[in-house]
Amino acid sequence: MGRIIRFLILVLILAFLAVLGYSFVGDLSAPKTEVTVPVTLDDT
Repeated sequence: MGRIIRFLILVLILAFLAVLGYSFVGDLSAPKTEVTVPVTLDDT
């Protein structure tokens, strides 16, 4: 039983480190593009 708990803790730590590493290395920023759309307003 102790081995299973140790294994699960190890997997959780490795998963946390993988997500942390991806957040630093991976490109998580959204692509930036300029959008221009004409808007018509009602004259009321």
